Amino acid sequence: METMPLARVMGHMLLLPNGNVLIINGASAGTSGWELGRDPVLTPVICKPNNPIGSRFETQKPSSIPRMYHSTAILIRDGRVLVSGSNAHAYYNFTGMLYPTELTMESFSSDYLDSNVAHLRPKIVAPASHAQIQYGQQFNINFIVRRRINTNSIAVTMVSPPFSTHSFSMNQRLLILTNGNETSASSLLPFGGFKYQVRVTMPGSAILAPPGYYLLFVVYRDIPSEGIWIQIN
Repeated sequence: METMPLARVMGHMLLLPNGNVLIINGASAGTSGWELGRDPVLTPVICKPNNPIGSRFETQKPSSIPRMYHSTAILIRDGRVLVSGSNAHAYYNFTGMLYPTELTMESFSSDYLDSNVAHLRPKIVAPASHAQIQYGQQFNINFIVRRRINTNSIAVTMVSPPFSTHSFSMNQRLLILTNGNETSASSLLPFGGFKYQVRVTMPGSAILAPPGYYLLFVVYRDIPSEGIWIQIN
């Protein structure tokens, strides 16, 4: 258990492709419903649950736009988080309100999108996006990283696309894919020229991964590739 750096109600907690958690939007006082929220929290926080206690929370660059009750936050394919919404009103109210109706959208970029680490970002070249994959199926993922890599730092994750409302992301889940009893790293094959292949196994049950579309990512040193859509059926 660790104390968060900022008090927050009506915020969103969103799973990122590398297993970290983004905490964004919300207020530090009040409650949900119409004009009851106060003191918007503009500073996102990243939670890194695998870090030692005392170093799991990192504050991020603040936004300038209050986003409280009925705000939304969703992960998109390139790893950014799309943020929109504001405090709710009975009608569209743009003037004379403490927190007017907000129609703009903005994106949050985690530090894994920093240009200084772009050379470490994997790029998936196969399978093609929208590939259909069966439960329990083993399949290969071909990808490129523009440098020689440490094979122990590779992971493959699969993220369901949730729908976000009322400070909650419905159907949110992240699965880390392995190859049977092996980790992703242990099934990695180099092909030369910064090309690699990793073999993973899909979940064997709809209990773990209900049928539908997921975003698939290759993650190297906590830096995810751009996701590709896959369909489990």
